[in-house]
Amino acid sequence: MNMISFMIASSLTLSILLTALNFWLAQMNPDSEKLSPYECGFDPLGTARLPFSIRFFLVAILFLLFDLEIALLLPLPWAMQLQSPTMTLTWASVLILLLTLGLVHEWAQGGLEWAE
Repeated sequence: MNMISFMIASSLTLSILLTALNFWLAQMNPDSEKLSPYECGFDPLGTARLPFSIRFFLVAILFLLFDLEIALLLPLPWAMQLQSPTMTLTWASVLILLLTLGLVHEWAQGGLEWAE
């Protein structure tokens, strides 16, 4: 019980010390640049009706698509322990092939070019 009290007291002391040190050493010099809101790299002081490229959303969707692909393929090493690992590996290969063909098509159409 004595050891638990010591650990709680030392944790509390260290937390209070670090918090006080942060308030003491922190630079509190807010300027107009720090106080202005930041949203997606656009100037918040201009008009709110600026059109922006749909390619931003295309890159985001491609990222989500390939992120989902990785999430689906993560359990693949454990598929070797199944009774029919060839079927699982075949479906995984079909998934990778389909997504790769889609990426190649998008690349060939110039959809991944940011500047025109």
